Amino acid sequence: MSRNRRTGGRSALRAGAGTLAVVLTLTLGSGSAAASDTLPWTGESAIGANQPYQHGYSPTELLRWNPADDTDAAYLRAKVPLQTRTAPNSATQRDRALPAETQHLTLAGDYGNAFFESHPYTNEFSQYLFNYWQYTDAYAAWHGMPTEGVPVSSYDPDLDWREKWFEFGMLNLPNPGYTNAAHANGVRSLACVFFSPNDRGDQDYSELLVRDASGAFPAAAKLIEVAEYYGFDGYFVNQESAVAPADIPAYKQFLKQLRDGGMYVQWYDSIHNSTGSISYQNEFNAVNGPFVRDSRLGDVSDSIFLNYWWNKSRLTNSKAYAAGLGLDSRASVFAGVEAGMYQFNQPYNLDDNLGPDGAPMNAIATLGADFVSSDYAAKTDDDAQAQVFDRERRWWTGSSQGATTPEGGWKGISKYIAERSVIKGSTFATSFNTGHGLSTWSGGRLSSDAEWGNINVQDIPVSWQWWIDADRSPLAADFDYGPRYTPASRFSYRKIGGYDGGSSLVLSGTLASDNTVRLYKTDLSLTSRSSLGLTYNKPSADDGSELRLALVLASDPDKVVQVPLAGTGRHTDGWETVTADLSAYAGERVASLGLVVAAGPGTVENYQVNLGSLALHDGVDRTPAAPKGLTITQLLPGTDELFLGWKLGGYDSVRRYEVYLDDTYLGGVYDDVFYAKRFTATSGTIKLVAVGPDGSRSAPATVPFDLGTAPDEVTTVAGRDGTLKVSWTPPPSGLPITVKVTGVDTSVPYTRTVTVPGTSTGTTLTGVPVDGTKYLLTARAGTGTPTAVRGTFTDTEITPYPASAVRISGNTFTFSRPTLADWHTLTILEDGVPKQFATTYGSGNKPYIIRGRTTRAAMTVTMSRPTGRVVAVLEDYAGNKAETVLRGS
Repeated sequence: MSRNRRTGGRSALRAGAGTLAVVLTLTLGSGSAAASDTLPWTGESAIGANQPYQHGYSPTELLRWNPADDTDAAYLRAKVPLQTRTAPNSATQRDRALPAETQHLTLAGDYGNAFFESHPYTNEFSQYLFNYWQYTDAYAAWHGMPTEGVPVSSYDPDLDWREKWFEFGMLNLPNPGYTNAAHANGVRSLACVFFSPNDRGDQDYSELLVRDASGAFPAAAKLIEVAEYYGFDGYFVNQESAVAPADIPAYKQFLKQLRDGGMYVQWYDSIHNSTGSISYQNEFNAVNGPFVRDSRLGDVSDSIFLNYWWNKSRLTNSKAYAAGLGLDSRASVFAGVEAGMYQFNQPYNLDDNLGPDGAPMNAIATLGADFVSSDYAAKTDDDAQAQVFDRERRWWTGSSQGATTPEGGWKGISKYIAERSVIKGSTFATSFNTGHGLSTWSGGRLSSDAEWGNINVQDIPVSWQWWIDADRSPLAADFDYGPRYTPASRFSYRKIGGYDGGSSLVLSGTLASDNTVRLYKTDLSLTSRSSLGLTYNKPSADDGSELRLALVLASDPDKVVQVPLAGTGRHTDGWETVTADLSAYAGERVASLGLVVAAGPGTVENYQVNLGSLALHDGVDRTPAAPKGLTITQLLPGTDELFLGWKLGGYDSVRRYEVYLDDTYLGGVYDDVFYAKRFTATSGTIKLVAVGPDGSRSAPATVPFDLGTAPDEVTTVAGRDGTLKVSWTPPPSGLPITVKVTGVDTSVPYTRTVTVPGTSTGTTLTGVPVDGTKYLLTARAGTGTPTAVRGTFTDTEITPYPASAVRISGNTFTFSRPTLADWHTLTILEDGVPKQFATTYGSGNKPYIIRGRTTRAAMTVTMSRPTGRVVAVLEDYAGNKAETVLRGS
């Protein structure tokens, strides 16, 4: 794709046919605060020593993928099933004229563009977090991820963006936290397959097109397997290196195998259907159309992302060409917008995508909408996040303040895409939790003062930011993150924080007339037992105002039904809950849910109310059962880390789990595993609570721990001789100590258990692996709390580069990428002299093939002498070397 400022492993998306590639050469030094890449967090936000993070995959690694030996795989799965959305209802849209079938895909970074720090959740409030799922149909991951095993020390953030001397995978998985949030909102989550001459070194599309004996593509089968395991929905395929004409039919068959296997596939407008050359069409036509619907194969992908240099006539032609193929252009043809490069000063006008009837002709796709954070100079400053929120609101709605008049020329995505919703059934609950916070509250009580970021626990976003109707001086809305939050300068409300989670929704200002606040687009059914509870906090003085539910019923969408909530004009000393009986509306369907702030007899100055939770109940007890199987799987006091596991309940009955240390909130997720860093407690009780779809909470599952009963100061030293020396300080109990070592990242795990007297201060295990794999060691006195250490076995092994991996034709040698998981460089010596190999981005020659940075063309070498001795020396990250003679003696 036409790339902008994404660096290193990210593509340099080309600007289109006949245009020069635009590459912004940002440096990543500590002084480059506005650079797109997210630099490693430091201090309290620094990565945990064993914190699970995602990695990329080369074609070689993809083909050998097995979750049993993919490090941290179990902690990186998305478990929330893709939810179905409510049927379109134009009568309750902000713009009734917008066709609801116009789709939108956003291709962007998730929490940021970090190379080694893609986690499902962390402890950083200012890490970017997406808030506008209601305008999105698919979220595709746009990252650069190093392949597994690349040492973090290989990354020097102070080097120029072209100086990333390690391998990025051609496959980039979506962040599982983002997949969970996307699925909760009915949005597909897509991985990215990307090939270009520079960004992925010698990795090439042709490696994916190798067939098995049956004619199928093992790589496609693996991609389907990967998606099913990690819980996402398909692939955005960005092919930006030329394709051999003879490979085009096979490439389409490869895409079709993905699609037939249940994957959603979007193709990028980059390849000429006949010649295979890079050819950005900027419209949907006969050149790129066969990569969506082929005359012989049928549908090979679901949609296409058009390159950016379209205009009115090209988009009109695109719609007509799609119609000629029998395709719905609003679902299959996506007009691309380069969000990251041009931001609010777009050279293209999405009004060009409007037909004579004023409705969009084609779908819309955006690249890099995360620029609202990533290219903001103060993006990592907690005190500056209100500006990030305003920038994001402006991108999606046209106005940073949620006003009806756009700021500048950018009209916002909501001008063209109708809001969607998954809120249906007979129950609904929200605590206006945006998915990050500076603190955490549970039932109005401060449960943790630690900052956090976790999109897994984000509530369904408010459908409109903001839709507030008032005759005079409408109230202003904001998310209140508590006393440590710095709101935008236009606000002067008292900062209260959340009721459940990290935030509440605050309405403040001069109340001079009734304010109708539309909150959620819904399709909720009411029964004879329905009631709706509102938890609110009104720090402003007693006045004549009143809160009322604002219900728009599907039977009469032009009317707002107001249900009074008595006594809500009074000042409160904290959170209060008021409940409305909705049985009078049994049989009705609520198409929009909101609040009316009724002004009363006079103007109210300095009015403020915080909305803490809103919950619709149907009279059925839906409280989840207490979770089962809660276990501390790893307690690592040496690195202050905790790993938990339990039995997962169905999503229909459990929407998330909350983890507590005694009564202090640690985090939440819909999963059966959990990781916590900065865990320093030495004793206490871990509690796990299941939260239902109506906001009800289960009784807690509990597991106590007491490190006072465990061996203390456990340390390990792995030797090159296959020994593992373990030492500790014994606990006072004198009970026998059991030491267990288990390999954690191999499909054939190593396990060894020994028991020694309780007075022992250590032991030495012999015959342990020396292959550089990771292990978990636990030490336990009697039946007390086990303490654990994570480590890496010494690496003394390397497999020589196989002579069969070289194709020799006369004096020309073509080298294939080593299939080993652990290798770094491959030196080719001719008569003792190393050959030189060109690197990507024109970064100069190296006297070896360097993993991920040698160009594919450079892998073919003509030797100087037809009879010279040729030797291949393979070296891994640990410095082990192995020699293979390829010619001569």
